[in-house]
Formats: sequence, C-alpha cells, structure tokens
Amino acid sequence: MKLAVTEAGEGRPVAFLHGLLGSGQNFGAVQKALAERGHRVLALDLRNHGASPHAPTMSYPEMAEDVAETLRAAGAWPCAVVGHSMGGKVAMALALAHPAGVERLVVADIAPVSYGTPLFQRYIAAMRAIPLREGLTRREADAALVEAVPNPALRGFLLQNLLFAESPPRWRVPLEVLAAEIDVLGGWPDPPGRYDGPVLVLAGESSDYIRPEYHDRFRALFPAARFASIPAGHWLHAENPQAFLAEVTAFLEA
Repeated sequence: MKLAVTEAGEGRPVAFLHGLLGSGQNFGAVQKALAERGHRVLALDLRNHGASPHAPTMSYPEMAEDVAETLRAAGAWPCAVVGHSMGGKVAMALALAHPAGVERLVVADIAPVSYGTPLFQRYIAAMRAIPLREGLTRREADAALVEAVPNPALRGFLLQNLLFAESPPRWRVPLEVLAAEIDVLGGWPDPPGRYDGPVLVLAGESSDYIRPEYHDRFRALFPAARFASIPAGHWLHAENPQAFLAEVTAFLEA
C-alpha cells in the first residue's frame, strides 16, 4: 500500500511514523525544524489513518511493508526512521525486515513487547458512540467524550479525526477496523531478524511504556540501542517538543 506523505526540506531523508489515532501532521513542528536544518523530512500517514487508504487488517509486518513501498516510491530509501508508539513498532518491524533500508532508528516511548489496550478500547468505543448527525459541533463532540477521555488535550487529539466540514461529520479513520484490530496493535509479532544499525530508544520520564526490564529485549533485537529519556509522558513529542527535537536532532546528526 502506498501511503500519504507530507514532505519538507532537502537533504538526507528521515521518515516519521505516528501513533494510533494520529497522523503525520502530529510531527508538523518537528518536521519544520528539521527541514530548516537540512533534512528531507517525510511524515507518513499509516494505513487506516490520515489521508492514507483503508484496509481490513493492521499487522505490523503489513504496515512495515507499506512504509518500505512508500519510501522507495518517494526515492527516500535508505532512510532514517523515527516512530512513536504504534509507529515505533512499525519502525522496529521495518528495520528488522529491511535492515539495509533503515540508516538509523528512533523508537519513541514503545518497546518490542505486547501491551494491554483497555485505554484505547475505551477511547475507540467512546468515539464510535458519538451520534454523527447533521449540525454536530466540535463542542458537542468534545462533551460526548469527557467521561471516557477526561484529558482535554487528548480529546482534542482524538477529535482531529472527525471531519466537521462534511455533512454530516464523519470519522476519517475506520473505527470498526481499529476496534477489531486493537489486540494486534497492542501486541508484538516477534518478527525474525536483527538490526545492527544505530538506535535511539527515547522514553517519556513519566510514562511506563519503556520499563527497565524491557532493555534486554531491545538489545537482543537492536544490539546498538542507546537509551534516553525526556521530561514528558507518552506523547513526548507533543508534551515536550523542544527536548524531543534536541534528542532526535543530535542522534540524526551524530
């Protein structure tokens, strides 16, 4: 599958892969800053997200092949790859399947392990429960999510997927597919292979997605992995963009 891509800048290519219910636009500020430093920055919308095509399945090997196909078609192969959360798992699967195509890898606040998904199950169920009627306003949709999603910034993030300009509004993500595939997305398929290139594993200090006991798992698959953290939670690139950009820039330009 060829994915939707937003590009900026010229130079050595670096691709950004977003998390579940996000899109390439989540990296807009980082993309702009890196482009100004002489990088060709490609922000991809993964399948079933953003402006990319929809599909009934979302395994990590499938999504990794989507990314490989898209980067080859863009003439950005090999490429440095930065992935956050779900996108981090896609990036790891890509590096393991195509080590010669990944120049260096940043894995942001996710590990090659399986996680429970009750929070995202609740978010998706609340999104599906919003009645998409004529005249629905953003304020009404936001209010409908309050109980399941108390954090207003997170509600705003989720509502980026609701197209209010259409009548009636519609979700640009296939929520029924995401609900069906949520256990696949929370899991990790243990793909074969090893990636010996440079890897930065970047955690949010107040997030528990990357625990010390996961470090050995990283090193088994990515022997050159280096671990760092910044003051932030799971959405570290949104919560602390300056520190995120500083770590990523230093790693890409090392």
